[in-house]
Parts: sequence; structure tokens; C-alpha cells
Amino acid sequence: MAEVIHPFYESHRVEMEAAMRERLDHAQAMLRERAQLADTDAIRREVMDEFAIVLTQMPYVGGTASRMSDFFMRLLGFMAISRVLRRHGVPLAEIGEIEREAYKAQLLALPEAERLAAGRQFMSPENQALLREQAAMSTTARHRGEFPADFVYDFVEPGPGDDFDFGIDYKSCGFCKFAARHGDKDILPNLCGLDFDAYATRGIRLHRTQTLAGGASHCDFRFSKLPPE
Repeated sequence: MAEVIHPFYESHRVEMEAAMRERLDHAQAMLRERAQLADTDAIRREVMDEFAIVLTQMPYVGGTASRMSDFFMRLLGFMAISRVLRRHGVPLAEIGEIEREAYKAQLLALPEAERLAAGRQFMSPENQALLREQAAMSTTARHRGEFPADFVYDFVEPGPGDDFDFGIDYKSCGFCKFAARHGDKDILPNLCGLDFDAYATRGIRLHRTQTLAGGASHCDFRFSKLPPE
């Protein structure tokens, strides 16, 4: 029986595939010059074929009711890129650098005003209230039972002397679960490396000292506003 894509992801498939093609556009020169892959058109086709497989593997965690659905849709495509480049013998560290530079270029292609507005919305009191609500929901037995592949996390308030606006401690990571299930644990840290540019391009400073992928008990995300340039 053929694998199927969850209807929620199927409804977003066109834009996810477009985002993948855009990333590959940004990565093309690096694939040729740094990864020494001459036939980049063949690599692109192989990545898109692999992405079709990733789409069938993406876990449903609640759709629009869960903020983490957007994280899966934006980032799990990098698993397809990593898998293909790994098969072609590209070193893991080089894969990570190529992906990070391609993703940063993709993000910077958006108008600055749009990116910074998204950053202000993320840091807003309204979004912090949503994060508190979603964090509390993620830890409930009902949610964990219904969506075992989802993230589990706590919202962190700053204490006296802290220099961040708020934080999130991820106690259980959906990407880690995905990687363990599908044999991607060695390429998982490359996904973690994308976070810093994702926030910085929106005017947000991310400070993080440890990750679940690196063997820690939790990922300690701490957010603050970047000073204007």
C-alpha cells in the first residue's frame, strides 16, 4: 500500500514544494562548488523525490491548532536535502553549512519590513500569551496521548538579572522523534543549526546553550530583541 500524506500537509503541499525549490536555487552554486556535485539538476530531482517521501512521514500534531505544525512544514524539508547529500558522500558539517547559508538567503529574500514585523509579532505580549497556552497544552496527558510525535515544552519567564525577554525549554522534540524513527539522527544537528538565522533575520536574538539532539535534558531557547543596526 502506498504511503499517503496527511490531508493537512497535502493542503499545503504546493507552497512547501515551492519553498524547497527556492532553497535549492539558493544552494545550487554551493552544491557544485563546495560539495563537488557537478550534476546539480539531478541532485535537485533527487531531493524533490526524497521530499515526497518526507511528506508521507510528517507527523500530524494538530494542524492550525498547534504552532509546531508550522515548524514541521518549514523545516522538515531539510531532512530531504541532508539525506540526499549524505548519500552522495558530502560531509555532515558541509551539509549543515550549505543548508544554513541557503536558508538564510531564502529568508533574506523577503522584504526587511515583512521580516521585522514578523519578529515584533513573535516577541509581542499577545504571542507570549499564546506560547504560554500552547506550552501548557503540550504537557497534558491528553495532548501527548493524541499527538505523541509533537514537542513538549515549558514557557520560561525571565528572573531577576536575566537579560532575555522570555524563553522556551523544549523537553521533548518532534524533530528528534522524527529523526529516531526514520534513521536521521546523524543529520539532526544540522536542523538545529537553522534556528539562529531564522530568528536573527527577524530581528530576534536567540541564545541557546544546549539541545536535546546534543544529548542534553532539554533545549534552552532564550529570546530577546536585537538592537537596530
